Amino acid sequence: MPPTITAFANSPDRGRGQARDMRVRWALEEVGQPYNVRLVSFEEMKQPGHLALHPFAQIPTYEDGDVTMFETGAIVLHIAEHHAGLLPSEASARARGIAWMFAALNTVEPPIVELGMATLLERDESWYEERLPILRDRASIRLDELSRHLGGADWLDGAFSAGDLLMVTVLRRLNASRILEDYPTLASYVARGEARPAFRRAFDAQLAVFTAASG
Repeated sequence: MPPTITAFANSPDRGRGQARDMRVRWALEEVGQPYNVRLVSFEEMKQPGHLALHPFAQIPTYEDGDVTMFETGAIVLHIAEHHAGLLPSEASARARGIAWMFAALNTVEPPIVELGMATLLERDESWYEERLPILRDRASIRLDELSRHLGGADWLDGAFSAGDLLMVTVLRRLNASRILEDYPTLASYVARGEARPAFRRAFDAQLAVFTAASG
């Protein structure tokens, strides 16, 4: 039986490929692993059955035989370790690929998420205009560093890896802000990721769920 992941029955991202099941879909598409999707509502995510899979009432979850997991980074790493194509076989390069996975989620994503949440939820607060430049600066520091590292390379460390997969999905969270227009190196990097056939298949599958729910 193929693995089963969970995803939003009606995604708040409106089919833009921002919901975190996109990362797992993309990883599975990259390695050619068929998978099933169980759609869950926000109410179902709070029920005991889902909480047994994800104690924080979120998506995605991953089930494959006796293996049940949550957290996209852990799931993508699990996929990469059990299928060829997402991590190098050479030990040192493989270790660096895993390091970039952690860097995407632990170093680059937090200031981007904080900026996005402030823009979405805090606009009416009296301190919003004062706080926004601080959040932009924090995100810009990481983007400057990442752009400098990438330089003229196509990917973060040699061939495309799970580190790139996660980093591209993190940077795509900036799409609405247009901040990446100031970072042509990173904008091109994201475009390369989005042009991969596996990304397009994952994106189209996620979009089809939203389109069906909205029809």
